[in-house]
Amino acid sequence: MRDTAPDHAAADPALAKPSFVERRKTELRLEIAREAVRLFTSQGVTSTTGEQIAQAVGISARTLWRHFPTKESCVRPLLAAGLDAAVEALRHWPAGTPLLDFVTDAVGDGDGELPTAEPAVLDLIRMTRTEPALRFVWLQAHDDALPVLAGLLARRSGKSPDDLAVRVHAATLNGALAVAAEDFALRFADDADAPARELTARLQAALRAASEGLPY
Repeated sequence: MRDTAPDHAAADPALAKPSFVERRKTELRLEIAREAVRLFTSQGVTSTTGEQIAQAVGISARTLWRHFPTKESCVRPLLAAGLDAAVEALRHWPAGTPLLDFVTDAVGDGDGELPTAEPAVLDLIRMTRTEPALRFVWLQAHDDALPVLAGLLARRSGKSPDDLAVRVHAATLNGALAVAAEDFALRFADDADAPARELTARLQAALRAASEGLPY
């Protein structure tokens, strides 16, 4: 008898394993991002060209521009990686569990810690505070995550993603994620071995402040 069990991976594109081509594309984009950060850090954003980034990766400038429209946008994969990881973790947020409890007990390996951020990401986040073009990329990454967060909160509350309260809550959560990452990057600028639990602590503090509302 033919097995008629549903193929959930086929039914849900989010569960399907990326193809080799997609995985290679992701790896290349990350490699480009890391080389861009290295060059931006060592010689400055203004002095770095897209051609130099391409040469450092070992690809043609034409290939680079197929992946990214500007040299600053080359860093987007690194800026989005941590945000994507946070969104993915929130997909497993159990019903009935307060957000702060989930962050404390369920993020990372179950001990309340987030994955360690690679030094290139921390360097990049610090640069977003002084480089307007990089700041734009950082804010754009969070802006793109906003409807995803709104969708997660809407499903949890049974409301529409367009509901005003849902949108405000999504923006608050989004802002807390951004501020926590920035605060961690600044606090541990000179400590490449800062423990991941410190990032979790920054996120907890940001979410706690958000949950207190506006005391003004």
